[in-house]
Amino acid sequence: MKPKKTPTAAAAASRYFAYLRVSTDDQNAANQKLGLLEYANAHGFAPLKIVEETGSRAKSWRKRALADVLAEAQRGDVILSPEISRLGESALQVLDFMAEAVAKGVAVHITKQKIVLDGSLQAEIMATVLGLAARIEREFIRARTTEALRVAKANGKRLGRPPGQAAALKLDERADEVAAYLALGLSLTKAAARLEVSKATLSRFIKRRKIKPAKHVEVKGNG
Repeated sequence: MKPKKTPTAAAAASRYFAYLRVSTDDQNAANQKLGLLEYANAHGFAPLKIVEETGSRAKSWRKRALADVLAEAQRGDVILSPEISRLGESALQVLDFMAEAVAKGVAVHITKQKIVLDGSLQAEIMATVLGLAARIEREFIRARTTEALRVAKANGKRLGRPPGQAAALKLDERADEVAAYLALGLSLTKAAARLEVSKATLSRFIKRRKIKPAKHVEVKGNG
C-alpha cells in the first residue's frame, strides 16, 4: 500500500496584491479600484492586499511603493494593477518591472486591458512589444541627444571619448533591453533575433559587459 500524502495546500497557496498609483489630479481612482476589485473577485483572488499611493509616474517604480510590493511577493504570488501605465512612465520601466517579476516567479495581471504576464507565451509576446516600444523610445532619446551634441559643438564645446575609455560596443545603448530579455528567460537565439543582431554578437556583448541573466527564471516556450 502506498503511503498517504499529506496535503500542503497552505504552503503552496498564492497570495494576492493590488497596486494602485493615483496622480494628484486623477479623478478616476474610485472607478479603477472598483474595476480591479471586480476582476479579483471574478478570478477568485482573495484575500487581496491593496497598496495605494499618490504620486507622479515620472518617479522610478523602484522608488515607489510598487517596489515594496514586489519585494514582499514570492514565487507563485500575483500582483494586480488596473493599467499598465501605473507600473511605469515608459516602456523601459515597465519592461524592467516585468523582468524582476518574472525572475521571482510572480505573475502580474493588468486588469483593465486583461493582460497576464506570467512567464507564458503571451508574456513573451508582450515582452517583444514592450521591447519594440523601448526601442522607439530610445530613438527619440538618441535624436534629442544628437541635437544637443550638435548645439554643443556649434558653441565650441569639445566632444569625444576621454583618453583611455573603452571603445563603445554595438549593443551598449541597448544594454538594459539585453538584461531584461535575459531576465525574462529568453534564449540567446530569441533575444538576438529581437535585437536584430547575430547570436555571436550578443554572446560577445554579454561576456564583455558581464551581463548575467537572473536566476530561477521560468518562461514557457523558449527555444
